[in-house]
Amino acid sequence: MGMTISEKILAHAAGLKTVKAGDIVWAKVDKAMMDDLLGPRVEIAEKLKELGADLWDRDKVVVISDHYTPPANAKQAEIVKFTRDWSNEYGVENYYEFVGPCHQIMIEEGHALPGHLVVGTDSHTCMYGATGSFATGIGSTEMLGVLVTGEIWLKVPETIKVVWDGKLKDGVMAKDLILKTIGKIGHAGATYRAVEHVGSTIENMIMDERMAITNMAVEMGAKTGIIPPDNITIEYLKSRGIKQDFKVFKSDQNAHYSETYHFKAEELNPVVACPHNVDNVHEIMDVEGVEIHQAYIGSCTGGRYYDLEQAAKLLKGKKVAKGVRLLVSPASKDVWDRCAKDGILSTLSEAGAIVLASSCGACLGLHSGALAPGERSISSTNRNFQGRMGSKEAEVYLASPISVAAAAIAGKIVDPRKYL
Repeated sequence: MGMTISEKILAHAAGLKTVKAGDIVWAKVDKAMMDDLLGPRVEIAEKLKELGADLWDRDKVVVISDHYTPPANAKQAEIVKFTRDWSNEYGVENYYEFVGPCHQIMIEEGHALPGHLVVGTDSHTCMYGATGSFATGIGSTEMLGVLVTGEIWLKVPETIKVVWDGKLKDGVMAKDLILKTIGKIGHAGATYRAVEHVGSTIENMIMDERMAITNMAVEMGAKTGIIPPDNITIEYLKSRGIKQDFKVFKSDQNAHYSETYHFKAEELNPVVACPHNVDNVHEIMDVEGVEIHQAYIGSCTGGRYYDLEQAAKLLKGKKVAKGVRLLVSPASKDVWDRCAKDGILSTLSEAGAIVLASSCGACLGLHSGALAPGERSISSTNRNFQGRMGSKEAEVYLASPISVAAAAIAGKIVDPRKYL
């Protein structure tokens, strides 16, 4: 029996020739990422002092302050300062702040490469699978062990294969594809499994779209989401000036999959995940007319260059509906700058959008756009749990960036194809 790409990466990290689902391995970590929310300040700093231990390899540690930046109050500022000071104390050169969500920065800066094993103190670490790495979120206690030893204990997961073939229709984006997939598999249907995304639809997607897909693997309960690296992956890394060595793995033809799902891209229409679960997915035409107060385009899921470009095309020459707030937060400072240079931010602003800093703040209701009781938002982010973006009495609908833009114009959820 052959091996899947996930099994090959874990075997390589563990120094083994072969592994199979269910095996327990001690694997060497290529990169360890911490953010300001669940990073050094949560147990790690204190325990490292107690142990009298140092970092196993500071060049392989990345710390990114993104959830509390820009700080909205003194407490948040204190957390960012602590994270910055800790990184300086331990000589972590790979420290970033005020440049956007950690997952976008990890890929942009070449910290998540094909064939690598990457762990992070955030559940959406799985996004790095878009580059062909095995990436997964871990807790602060596990991260402490990684920081000291450079290794982690893992059970090799079973793999679900998700096949999308064909060409997406106009008005349909990768966000629609992954929401449809989650709606089919369920919020716990892939628990502790790798989800491997393949098929002609995936193969023809740019990296911005691929990242939206792997980002949401954890919303199915998955250990990771992964897309086999190809020429699009390699060219993206080259375009970013990333020259580090990496090893490309691909699944064997006779690899074993616990389940396989097949979808036809031509049959996919714009969809929306309704409150309060990500797998509560319906075609957007069946939810049309639901009034909104806020529309949000941003985050590590739906705020990349392509996302903002497509939203701007739809919004050009139009205006946001009265009584609706359209907030836009580019996925990184780099995305912000590129969109500003190309006139995308100007188009969004002229339509009535409020362009924010690159931050995680609004996505989880920490700052920069939290919802009040009774308010309803449509968002290009990754979660719509009760209280996720502010009040527990608010509602969040998840959709693609162009569906969010269309709703901002209409003042209600609407099929975006009406504005194309």
